[in-house]
Amino acid sequence: MSAFFARRPPDQPGLAVFLNAGDPPLPVLADVMRMLDDCRVDCLELAVPFPDSVTDGPVIRRSAQRALAEGVGLDEVLDFLGGILPRLRHLKVALLADWSHTVRGLTVPGFVRRVADSGVDGLLVHGLPPRLRADCLEAVRQAGVPMVATCYPTSAAAVKAAAAECATAYLYLVAHYGRSGGGLTADHRELAATLAALRRTTAARTTAVPIAVGFGVRSRTDIALLHGLGADAAVVGSAGVARIERALSEGADVVEEFHTFAHTLSPYSAPY
Repeated sequence: MSAFFARRPPDQPGLAVFLNAGDPPLPVLADVMRMLDDCRVDCLELAVPFPDSVTDGPVIRRSAQRALAEGVGLDEVLDFLGGILPRLRHLKVALLADWSHTVRGLTVPGFVRRVADSGVDGLLVHGLPPRLRADCLEAVRQAGVPMVATCYPTSAAAVKAAAAECATAYLYLVAHYGRSGGGLTADHRELAATLAALRRTTAARTTAVPIAVGFGVRSRTDIALLHGLGADAAVVGSAGVARIERALSEGADVVEEFHTFAHTLSPYSAPY
């Protein structure tokens, strides 16, 4: 089994949260990550900020712009991770990097090697061109970086099968097309059927990988629903980023605000 979400009992859903590196500013983000680790949140999807994401709504777009205004790019994120990751005991970090904004100007093996050197637990390349997928998979294999693969319930059968085969960190099932920031509007029967089909593929592998579902997940109720449909974990994005934005705008304690939010999502999180 992948190291992601592996410490949860089978009857308890795993929890991943999404943030842009640099929002909050990196010194505060380090405190947020230590808090998440202490609270035994399973995973942080940490994005190298990039502008104008076609899959994100206004909350995450504003977050990315704040991070970019802080001067945060790939170099800063990898340096930051190299310092904070050795201090974490439970929290796993999956780095999200956009192909067009972050990776395109680099060689794929060189980029992956730099990611590996940071000690990150997994990698998701957003918008990777299909023609480069094989090169990327070979690079992460050689570097020993677990890969996050994505698909949709409505993806072609071959696409879903390929995602289930190549994921080595976890398989991210994006609940529906569109932009982040809305509710969990996906058809429940379709999600359950997709999860069951993906599970048959992942279970047949020598090393099984967990399946996480995201997009529209905002509450403990949503997480329990997805777990009941067959997901190992849920990914919460815009709802958490909005709490960061509110804390920053009001001058509130960002760490305490996000701790309160994380505790509302999971009754299994340890106290901070």
